Amino acid sequence: MMKTWTIGALALALGLCAPAFAASGSQGIPADEALQLLKDGNARFVSGQSTHSRRDADRRAETVKGGQHPFATIVGCSDSREPLEIIFDQGIGDIFVIRVAGNVAGPDELASVEYGVGHLNTPVLLVLGHTSCGAVTAAVQNAKVHGNLPFLINQIKPAVAKAKAWNPAASGEELLGKSIKANVWQTMENMFRKSVEVREFVEKGKLLVIGAIYDLDSGQVNWLGAHPEQAKLLAATPKAHAPVKTKRAPAPASAPTPAPQDAKDQGPMIDLAPPAQPAAAAPAHP
Repeated sequence: MMKTWTIGALALALGLCAPAFAASGSQGIPADEALQLLKDGNARFVSGQSTHSRRDADRRAETVKGGQHPFATIVGCSDSREPLEIIFDQGIGDIFVIRVAGNVAGPDELASVEYGVGHLNTPVLLVLGHTSCGAVTAAVQNAKVHGNLPFLINQIKPAVAKAKAWNPAASGEELLGKSIKANVWQTMENMFRKSVEVREFVEKGKLLVIGAIYDLDSGQVNWLGAHPEQAKLLAATPKAHAPVKTKRAPAPASAPTPAPQDAKDQGPMIDLAPPAQPAAAAPAHP
């Protein structure tokens, strides 16, 4: 009975919300159509013509009973000035959102990405940076940060190094802008290097991975497209890593636990940056 009701509700949603396929889920929607929904939504937001649709009690009930079927997975920054459902004019259940300062791709973010693209079957994966990003600014300025922030900032510093290599004369706001863009590319690269699932979905044509930068002032999303070295990254990355079994001598039962170092003296918990490459091997960026 529940199955019959769900199918009926799905058909009703399709009839009432045909212009925005997101209301019925992502099943069968091509990546280019899903991307266009994001572009059209941002255009409405910028022009002040947002519809604010699918945010009422009926939509909540629909997504509870019928489950969530978003049409895009978005990795964006936690910055409060970048509310993703609002800037893309989408409703409840339309986009699967992963927000973290600096829009980085650590293990938790990658796991969430894999849930979005692998379990929820979103055909689009967007990495969204934004202007005046505080996390990237801290990495550019090599700022003294506290608590666990060094672990996050250390994930962004390789992108800053690349931006400097690509633009040796850049400084100040120009360098920050170049670093924000390089950080988007780096997050995408980390996804290809660290996630077998993302790579396989892209190779099978089931997933479009793109980058973009949101302008805090204008509200406009500037689309960067696919990673400029996506094909090279897919070809160079192993398909899977077989576990290596090694024999280890058991530790003495009375061995003391070493004291943790100061977080500021530690490197990142997990090095997510790809191996350093000569500047000549990196894609040229204006």
